[in-house]
Amino acid sequence: MGDALQGKRVLVVGRGSGIARAVTLLACSEGAEVIVAGRSRESLASSYDDSDISAEAVDLTDDGSIRALAERIGAVDHVVSTASARARGTLPELERENLQKSFDTKVIGPTMLAKYLAPQMNPDGSFVLFSGVHAFKPKVGYLGVGITNGAVDFLTHSLAIELAPIRVNAVSPGVIDTGAWDAMGADGKRDYFEQISASNPAGRIGTPQDIAEAVLFAMTSTFMTGVMLKIDGGEPLS
Repeated sequence: MGDALQGKRVLVVGRGSGIARAVTLLACSEGAEVIVAGRSRESLASSYDDSDISAEAVDLTDDGSIRALAERIGAVDHVVSTASARARGTLPELERENLQKSFDTKVIGPTMLAKYLAPQMNPDGSFVLFSGVHAFKPKVGYLGVGITNGAVDFLTHSLAIELAPIRVNAVSPGVIDTGAWDAMGADGKRDYFEQISASNPAGRIGTPQDIAEAVLFAMTSTFMTGVMLKIDGGEPLS
């Protein structure tokens, strides 16, 4: 345990598992009071057993829900938005509805978080957004994911200017061992992970802890803003 976030209030938007959970637990271990927020407050609350972690409900596709969250929680120091709605598939498979949901959750939603939360944030605080490796490495079947993440990259730069001195950075994960790949089945997931591990320079799949440590770095590096941290094992290089 450390004290890098001692006395700070951190809002983590996302699920109670995977990357969001790793970020929450690390922030808490560094002394922060953490508020977790997602579509189901009850589900999130049941995921944690710590008096320094409280749960709230928010729907990133609903401005009223975001505004109400801001009113309930008051002042915060850092906001981390991990939420996503992936629009995977080749061009013939893509549906407008899925693309819109992807942008709404990962681009428009965080924009509205900034709109309603920045006015009540401490000026030495920060936002941490989430992009992804396919913003920098186009791949068939990931067009929707890539263009969404590319928009997050531009949003990060723009908000860093508009919200200054509040800092705005983003983390771009590569393939991370979370439940996101479980739909492949055990064999499919294993084969995919072996393929990625064999081709990227780091020689392994990322972990939620790898990403959580990058988020902590973004929150606590007070001379860094408008930066995209690529925590991807060098995958775009291969």
